[in-house]
Amino acid sequence: MPLFGRKKITDGLEKTRTGFFARIVNTLIGSQIDDALYNELEEQLILADVGPDCSVRLVDALHDEVVDRGLTTGEQALAALRGLIEREMAPAAGMDLSGHPAVMLVVGVNGVGKTTSIAKLAHLYSGQGKKVLLAAGDTFRAAAGEQLETWAQRAGVPLVKAGDGADPAAVIYDAVQSAAARGYDLVIADTAGRLHNKKGLMDELSKITRSVKKAAPDASLEVLLVLDAITGQNALSQAQEFCRAAGATGIILTKLDGTPRGGCAVAVKQKLGLPIRFVGVGEQMDDLLEFSAADYAAALLPGLPPRAGEGEA
Repeated sequence: MPLFGRKKITDGLEKTRTGFFARIVNTLIGSQIDDALYNELEEQLILADVGPDCSVRLVDALHDEVVDRGLTTGEQALAALRGLIEREMAPAAGMDLSGHPAVMLVVGVNGVGKTTSIAKLAHLYSGQGKKVLLAAGDTFRAAAGEQLETWAQRAGVPLVKAGDGADPAAVIYDAVQSAAARGYDLVIADTAGRLHNKKGLMDELSKITRSVKKAAPDASLEVLLVLDAITGQNALSQAQEFCRAAGATGIILTKLDGTPRGGCAVAVKQKLGLPIRFVGVGEQMDDLLEFSAADYAAALLPGLPPRAGEGEA
């Protein structure tokens, strides 16, 4: 991640770093490694919204690393913990944006920041020189298309939309087909944030997925689930249901700057089994960042010597 992005994630995690994770740092620095330290660390990770299962696993892994490497000081344990969190959060592979066009379906319940995340994604990829087209696939919520149109204008990208109640799969089909014909690199599509039952959600998203391939057989597809970091653990049970229904391939975690419990990102990744692809750390258009496990771990647990390669653009 460029230095600008690193500063943003560091600034965005200020509430977390100076809150629950500051206690973790203070507990480890200057301490001797013993059973009492492990117990306290586990409690503090749970309080930071890392989640009970993941907290236990991280502390067990830290214990093993301390033994295997012969670590003796709290500072060494802190460095080891940062490395463990980085490895926990690192995605196995990057997103597939190789299609012609690449397509992102953005899903999630209403109120989590879905529409603004779409606009910020458009701004991000436009800034990288890609031709981006938005699709207003949320035809369920009144005025959703108009809201997305306003954001599309701010991002400086075109939008394909239809009236309220239109078939979402047809809207996204038209957008993907148009993008393929006109040489667009990326289609980012909104989807309904609420349907009357899970079967309806599954049926609609399955239909949308099929429409993408029909519109452009060479398209690639990523399904990004938007979650609100402020709700933390409370949102995970609902997210698991939505995730299964949507067939999500990655997570956008919004409002990470608004919570002292930024450890929820670790729990989200572990519980849902999906990589975090983007994090929102503010309200401005450039406040949606591509997720870096190394920068996230370093922002949570500062005060350590830079790792090799850090500080380079």
